[in-house]
Amino acid sequence: MKRLILFIAALIVLNNVMYAQEDSSKFRYPFNILVTATKISTPLKNLPFATSIVTDEQLNATLSKTISVNEALKLVPGVKIDDQADGPRVHLSIRGQGILSERGIRGIKFLMDGLPLNDPAGFTPDLYDVDWGNISKIEVLRGPSASIFGGSSSGGIVNIRTMDGPKQNLNGGFSATYGTFNFWKALGDFGGTVKDADYKVTLSRMMGDGYRTHTHYWGNNLYGKANYHGVKGLTLTPVMYYTESYSENAEGLNLSQYQSDPKQPNADAVPKNEYLYTQRFATGISGEYAITNEHSLLFNAFVRRTAFKESVPSTVTNRIYLTPGGSLQYIGSFGNSDLKHTVSVGGDIQFQKIDQTGRANLGGGVEDYTSLQSDETINQRGMGVFATYKLDFAKYWSATASGRYDNIHYKLDDNYRIPADLSDTKDFDRVTGRFGLTFTPLPNLNIYANVGTGFVPPSVEELANNPDNFGGFNKNLVEAKSTGTEIGLRGDCMKGKIYYELTGFYLHTSNDFDRFRVPWRPSETFYRNTDSLGNSLGSNRIGAELYLKIKPVKQLTFQVAYTLSEFKYDITVPERIIMDDETIVKYIQNKNFLPNSPEHQAYFDLQYNIIPELFIGVGSEVYSRSYIDGANIEAESVPGFALFNARLGYNTTLFDHDCQISLFAKNIFDRKWVAFTEPDPGGNSYQPGAPFEIFGTVSFRFK
Repeated sequence: MKRLILFIAALIVLNNVMYAQEDSSKFRYPFNILVTATKISTPLKNLPFATSIVTDEQLNATLSKTISVNEALKLVPGVKIDDQADGPRVHLSIRGQGILSERGIRGIKFLMDGLPLNDPAGFTPDLYDVDWGNISKIEVLRGPSASIFGGSSSGGIVNIRTMDGPKQNLNGGFSATYGTFNFWKALGDFGGTVKDADYKVTLSRMMGDGYRTHTHYWGNNLYGKANYHGVKGLTLTPVMYYTESYSENAEGLNLSQYQSDPKQPNADAVPKNEYLYTQRFATGISGEYAITNEHSLLFNAFVRRTAFKESVPSTVTNRIYLTPGGSLQYIGSFGNSDLKHTVSVGGDIQFQKIDQTGRANLGGGVEDYTSLQSDETINQRGMGVFATYKLDFAKYWSATASGRYDNIHYKLDDNYRIPADLSDTKDFDRVTGRFGLTFTPLPNLNIYANVGTGFVPPSVEELANNPDNFGGFNKNLVEAKSTGTEIGLRGDCMKGKIYYELTGFYLHTSNDFDRFRVPWRPSETFYRNTDSLGNSLGSNRIGAELYLKIKPVKQLTFQVAYTLSEFKYDITVPERIIMDDETIVKYIQNKNFLPNSPEHQAYFDLQYNIIPELFIGVGSEVYSRSYIDGANIEAESVPGFALFNARLGYNTTLFDHDCQISLFAKNIFDRKWVAFTEPDPGGNSYQPGAPFEIFGTVSFRFK
């Protein structure tokens, strides 16, 4: 590692000497870039929150297969993504928010072209709707943002923008990728501009076997988007998408299994044919109507339908989701450049109906239609009202205050009613707020600080997994609450050759979610946040985040994303970890590290353009030791590791059309590593990472 750092430093010094006279002013970071994730379009220099803008340059440096957010957000500090089987299924957390989710993403708001991907309680079951080969920009706000989007943004916001249609009558292209473990992906698109509208349609299919037995996956994705500007002051963006995804689930291994053969599946995975299947169709529209230059209305409306099926050792679950929703917001500005007021008020509402059945798994994922375990209908409603006030004053200062009230309602109708009617309701209400301040004493230096509160309500997945009965709600769950502060600075120096963002944060949470088992329901996972004595499973999270971009000359770019995470439990008495094997006695201890939370996490990337058409790049991701559960047993911990990647690309013209050929190698030293750990009460806590892989892509775009 030291040799790599010295090599990079030597390259930077050498290039500075060789190209000292080159004008690099165009490399300055765009402090005036507008960030829209906050519901108010705000220049980055006036945004009092830690914010990362993922650009084309970063995406090109990290995307090898374009099937997972795991690649897209590598260069965002504070974000941890766990890739379970080198496919599209991942876990994602920001500053530890969501690390204890078994499936899906909790407490982080996801938007794609202005429309939410979360359910009414803020749970994002997957990110299969996003084709990562069709992304133009990603905004990532880190830290408590519940005052903007409610419980779904307590950990942060990820705002995804897909590519717009080209500014010509008709344009199209395609790409094809093939690589290790029989992976392939084909993507095609076409679009153009007609009078006052542009449009783009993207279609892709991908498939792979995965590096472990029983990790085959495939997926289809169709996405259509348009932008209409035909009426003065009105912008409309309608979208439509369809996705279908299938993933075999090899499950985790215990420590001895991982050490002997990391490619093997869990003992139940093949006999029970564990898998997840998702089919989703969605359509919606977002827009803005400018009443005047200072006053405007923002709005959206959408509906999604999802069919979901999951096979686990004991049960085959079928769910049909219907999810409509919408929002309306007013934004007004008053004053002048010396004292400018911006006010925003609005509300959003979202519904979801889930028809769910559970039947015994006869083996091979075959449902026992004579053995109905549960039959229920769950209705959700999430409703919130919010207000934001932003004040730009004294030329160098900006202050932002926001507040929000949320009401989340669950209603379960038990259609099975055996042995009893388990119909129930649950409600969660919360008021949250956030205040931030920015100071820009120099055009290229921005200092910011903020304090905010958040909450995360239980998801359907957590509520509907009832340890007391098949069906019904887990009555013991309450929402997790948090309070956080952060302070940071961002800027550039050396005439724009270096851009940096450094943030320090503290986050206290109470009633964190934890996972456990009960002896009479083997292989099923349940959730809790307090024990029978009322001991709150809280935590204190202290950390620092650094993003650094060095561009000494036009040909060379070096980027670093580093995260320091001191995430520790804050509990009054030790908490027993309930294991399948009751002879194993382990406790969560106060001040122990949270599971799956390495203290140090970093990603390095270096790209050099040999000539304008040819580039090479190397990257490395580094993680320190982490623990599988709150007991922090050293013998069960995951050792730190460093993985190295490399890429080579060539841009050319073929038959007067743009063409790119690229190679991407991952884990080039074939390091054995653990990609994901979870506090599994069965002891199957280790998900092995992929060995050496190589992928080749050919892209062709018509002019």
